[in-house]
Amino acid sequence: MRHALVAGAVAEKGMPMSDGAGRPLVTIVEVSARDGLQNEAVAFSTAEKVRLIEEGVAAGLRRVESCSFVNPKRVPQMADAEAVMEGLSPAARAASIGLVLNERGIDRAIAAGLPEINYVVVATETFSRRNQSMSVEENLAQLSRVIPRAKEAGIRTSVGISAAFGCPYEGEVSEAVIAELVKRIAELGPEEIGLADTIGAGVPPMVSDRVGIAKEAVAGTSVALRCHFHNTRNTGIANAYAAVVEGVRALDASIGGIGGCPFAPRATGNIATEDLVFMLERSGYSTGVDLTALFEITGWLGEKLEKPVPGLLSRAGVFPPAP
Repeated sequence: MRHALVAGAVAEKGMPMSDGAGRPLVTIVEVSARDGLQNEAVAFSTAEKVRLIEEGVAAGLRRVESCSFVNPKRVPQMADAEAVMEGLSPAARAASIGLVLNERGIDRAIAAGLPEINYVVVATETFSRRNQSMSVEENLAQLSRVIPRAKEAGIRTSVGISAAFGCPYEGEVSEAVIAELVKRIAELGPEEIGLADTIGAGVPPMVSDRVGIAKEAVAGTSVALRCHFHNTRNTGIANAYAAVVEGVRALDASIGGIGGCPFAPRATGNIATEDLVFMLERSGYSTGVDLTALFEITGWLGEKLEKPVPGLLSRAGVFPPAP
């Protein structure tokens, strides 16, 4: 199989390359507590968010985007970031990532004791101004100040490039734009760079090409790569497989497939974590995630949201073993 040839090509730094059976390890970055809940109409209490995070960690998820240090007026669902962090167990806190969009955000992340932040750079000018009220250049300049502060505080920094496969306002995003952004961000020294399909416009050949471009841009550095796919147009799982075949070893997903970006029109649908775990495990990869435990969480989420979650595996169940 091709993945045996590329295993670890852009593996997450500091993580084991394979499990005890020699299968390539893929880390799921769980985003339901942030990217999932921020686009849902039903409000979750701080205690309910803590429950979601704790149960995800108990199910074997090693990295969890637990909170968002953004303006609460713009994203009111994320207004209790500090309270969520205070409510977590030591194990869940150690797995937590906080979204940071500006210097005020890194101030809050440092004060809250986050071990990791995820910063966002949008690939297009229009979306950048709508999402973060600044140009792409202004955002990169700000990132150049955020990363040293994170390093000084001992915080790992991951930088996601939003709209890397298409923009809701400007349309197609060229490979040249992505190559330049990855190169410039890598020069600032984050631990990881992510390619995000914010509106679900990507398809597997695009993923293969853009991951290849990103690999070239980070060659010679210690920067790992991650991918974030939305299932808006039903290509998310296929795109995730294309990414791991190219050597990506960290993928974002949301339990139940809930969520989306509130600043991108009709950008619904993260990949469902349980669907992704099933696909990866059946394809010869290891995730370390317990599907039975995820089913219990999706059941609770569906009750809380008063609707079935978008993910499919929790409805169909795990494929039965041969007799």
